[in-house]
Amino acid sequence: MTFRKINVVILLLIAVAFLIIVHRNLISLNDFLRSVSSDSHHMGLQPIDFLIEAPQSFEVARTGEEVPVVITAAGERLGALIAAMNSIYSNTKSNVVFHIVTMNDTVDHLKNWLSKTGLKDVKYRIVQFDPQVLEGKIRRNPVESEPLKPLTFARFFLPTFVPDGKKAIYLDDDVIVQGDIQELYNTKLKTGHAVAFSDDCDSASLKGLVRGAGNQYNYIGFLDYKKDSIRKLGMKATTCSFNPGVFVANLTEWKRQNITKQLEKWMELNVAEDLYSQTLAGSITTPPLLIVFYKKHSSIDPMWHVRHLGSTGAGNRYSSRFVKAAKLLHWNGHYKPWGRTSSYTDIWDKWYIPDPTGKFHPVRKHTEDK
Repeated sequence: MTFRKINVVILLLIAVAFLIIVHRNLISLNDFLRSVSSDSHHMGLQPIDFLIEAPQSFEVARTGEEVPVVITAAGERLGALIAAMNSIYSNTKSNVVFHIVTMNDTVDHLKNWLSKTGLKDVKYRIVQFDPQVLEGKIRRNPVESEPLKPLTFARFFLPTFVPDGKKAIYLDDDVIVQGDIQELYNTKLKTGHAVAFSDDCDSASLKGLVRGAGNQYNYIGFLDYKKDSIRKLGMKATTCSFNPGVFVANLTEWKRQNITKQLEKWMELNVAEDLYSQTLAGSITTPPLLIVFYKKHSSIDPMWHVRHLGSTGAGNRYSSRFVKAAKLLHWNGHYKPWGRTSSYTDIWDKWYIPDPTGKFHPVRKHTEDK
């Protein structure tokens, strides 16, 4: 029994000695790691907890089929373009490429805004629009107080902005996209159709607007049916119009049908004969599109063009749930979301990125009343 007790004691002593050695080694290892961490920090290396966070802020390169989006950039409303681009880019993982159509005096300001903000990684191409292409094609109304805006007609020359593209999306700058732009791009166009619009009569946003609107959303609201050139076309005056502020284009078909030349023809004819209606719509860009694409256009999902948010009383016509569900919101009309009296400015503000140069400022009641 005594011999066994001695063996047990010896084993216990060996175990204690082993634990002491391990403990000392751990202390030495800990001191070594602290020293390495301190030295690494001084050499410019980041601590390990920073590296764990890094992938969350890393912008993965977007590859795959390009989704061309053509949008104009007018100097006096450049903030609109920025908000629209930010909403599009933030709500998709697709390979979006913006083709920004602008004038000479806006290029430097635009590049500065894009390069110094969260949009610095966005793919874009700036195309300068030459207003000379409109010479002899626009009838100037002496009663109209607002100056002519050449960029309004940029959509007529769409293929020139995406020369190698087969398909493209055109958007006005006063929009906010809440859905994945890839979904709009995937819109199926019927054989022989060069574009897809959202018809006014089918628009989900017009359910409460059509009442009392008269002929504002029919062809007769845009064209003068008293003129022979219009009557001879055989177009029904009660045909639903469409808003060309959002559309998907088959550029191959556009070029095959020589759509740009057709539009220019009707622009020139209007200069000579005054074919557009001046009583209701008062638009100078929509009429030639209505003529050229009469019963020859496909349709986009109405929720991809919820419009008239810039009209009087728009804030009382839509529920917050409906506005939230919309894929694309369009502030067409007099009241813009960067202005003082527009509806749903909170949605637009969410996507607006302040101008680093300080030249553009949204107008808000609380800023004016100070």
